[in-house]
Amino acid sequence: MKITVKTFDQFTIHELHDVFQLRSEVFVVEQHCVYQDIDGKDPKALHVIGTKDGKVVAYTRCFQPGFYFEQASIGRVVVAKETRKFKYGHDIMRASKETIKTHYNTTHIKISAQTYLLKFYQSHGFQQIGEGYLEDGIPHIAMITA
Repeated sequence: MKITVKTFDQFTIHELHDVFQLRSEVFVVEQHCVYQDIDGKDPKALHVIGTKDGKVVAYTRCFQPGFYFEQASIGRVVVAKETRKFKYGHDIMRASKETIKTHYNTTHIKISAQTYLLKFYQSHGFQQIGEGYLEDGIPHIAMITA
């Protein structure tokens, strides 16, 4: 998988379409969740995009400290269902953490994680803080890195 980092203005219209399509396939269709994916925050994010054979197969968006949370943040973590067996989620998370370190000069990150992915995020150095909560009808937990 090839990973690139782009600002919103650096997207081609086709890349933007492919990212929105992947996010919709997983978060709306696969997870049966009706929510407003296009939330106006994409123009302020750094986008970490994983492609394989010209197709977007993994993605995250990263925010500077103070925009979403007090700490930097990673969100919209998504991997295409048919490629999850290749562990691209680990690759995209490592790249996202490195993107935050490089562009925002911090390793302090906060995420709002789907609860079933607790062990995945723990394997990337995140620790649960607080109690679980529902976000768009899906159980989540807040997690941070040191």
